[in-house]
Amino acid sequence: MLSWLGFGKKEKQPSTEESQNEIQSAVEAEVATVVDAVEPLAESVEQVVELTVEPVIEQTEEQETSVSVIPSPGNVAEDVSALDPIIEDASVDITEPVAVEPITEPVIEEIVSLAEPELASELAIEALPEAKLLAAMEAAEQVEPLDEVIVVDEPALEVVEQPSVDTPTVSEPKDEETDEVKAETKLGFFARLKQGLSKTRQNLGDGLIDLFRGKQIDDDLFEELETHLLLADVGVETTMKIIDSLTQSASRKQLKDASALYELLKIELKKIIADVSQPLVIPEGEGPFVILMVGVNGVGKTTTIGKLAKQFQAQGKSVILAAGDTFRAAAVEQLQVWGERNNIPVIAQHTGADSASVIFDAISAAKARKVDVIIADTAGRLQNKAHLMEELKKVVRVMKKLDVNAPHEVMLTLDAGTGQNALSQTKLFDEAVGLTGLTITKLDGTAKGGVIFAVADKHSIPIRYLGVGEGIDDLRPFNGDDFIEALFSK
Repeated sequence: MLSWLGFGKKEKQPSTEESQNEIQSAVEAEVATVVDAVEPLAESVEQVVELTVEPVIEQTEEQETSVSVIPSPGNVAEDVSALDPIIEDASVDITEPVAVEPITEPVIEEIVSLAEPELASELAIEALPEAKLLAAMEAAEQVEPLDEVIVVDEPALEVVEQPSVDTPTVSEPKDEETDEVKAETKLGFFARLKQGLSKTRQNLGDGLIDLFRGKQIDDDLFEELETHLLLADVGVETTMKIIDSLTQSASRKQLKDASALYELLKIELKKIIADVSQPLVIPEGEGPFVILMVGVNGVGKTTTIGKLAKQFQAQGKSVILAAGDTFRAAAVEQLQVWGERNNIPVIAQHTGADSASVIFDAISAAKARKVDVIIADTAGRLQNKAHLMEELKKVVRVMKKLDVNAPHEVMLTLDAGTGQNALSQTKLFDEAVGLTGLTITKLDGTAKGGVIFAVADKHSIPIRYLGVGEGIDDLRPFNGDDFIEALFSK
């Protein structure tokens, strides 16, 4: 058996007695080392030994008298076969436990050094990969132990692969994310409204939390609150009305905690806009519903018209647009782009044409085609220009020639960043054409969103829509409760 380990070098063949002595001394010297080295590895290779060593022991006992020669390249087998008698005599003195004990890598390296270079490299290649299966090397004369080792490794590989195949838990976070996306879709406008009001919340809403936190209700607190409301463009009159109401409530209820005053502020603001929270409702089957859009320059009238047309179309209503802004350069083209994008007809004339004439043609076409909604654009004009306001009155008179009730909605578009000038615009446009609704745009770009409370308190004109972004879905019907909730949300 020890012929496999490399003894019997061809160039230096010792005598029989010397070989026996060398083998005997080498074995006795390594037995203690092997036993000490194998014991720490007993636990880690226990399962492998059960599968491989026991069959090897049986094969070793049967072939104890005739040890096969390991296949090797060249004529190594013929040279090694000459040493079989020597090995047989030496194997008699080796006890059975010694033959069974696995030989560690240090022993293998020492023995391989005695062999020929070619044989040593072959043994090293075969021995090193099987370091964990030491006992299997003694049965190297057969290929079956190698197959057994492969069989032992295959279940281990399968066990490692099983966690990668069975991965139901990975999909669970995706399902949760999908549910979150659906929730965000349902509350998409509220989320956008909350984001659009982020600058206004610095002076109103949750921006007042630090003002009220941990403070006593006194005159200094009310002065600070008044400053915040004025900075948010709530307006002087509306601010004083709010402060007086809070002072009376605090005195009457004997409030001492500022957090309770914070809740009262929310209630007061909600009362102010409760009456103006009236979304636009278009009646069914009463002919074309005419909406006249008015406002100063640059507030977003034409863009608002395009968004409204898309929303009405999504509700199943037929729409016609009237390009009544014949003064501003590219105003007609801008409205036509909105019409082409949504497949909505646009009634227009050349630049500089009479605005009232364009709108007259649009109403006539809508009646002939039985269209549900007409949205008429007009040129932007300053509210203090009397002749421009007279021109707007003319448009209304022309509309009434075709329909006494037209326009059914006169909607003023206000820029939220206008500030207190919005009060003047609302007043003068209302006097000229009689406003029935307001659309407040660009709330996402200003910290002066408090002007909504000032306009609502001063004029009590219904607020129809709020714009908090450039997208079509960023223009939504105004809801007072949602507005307060978004304004004071943390």
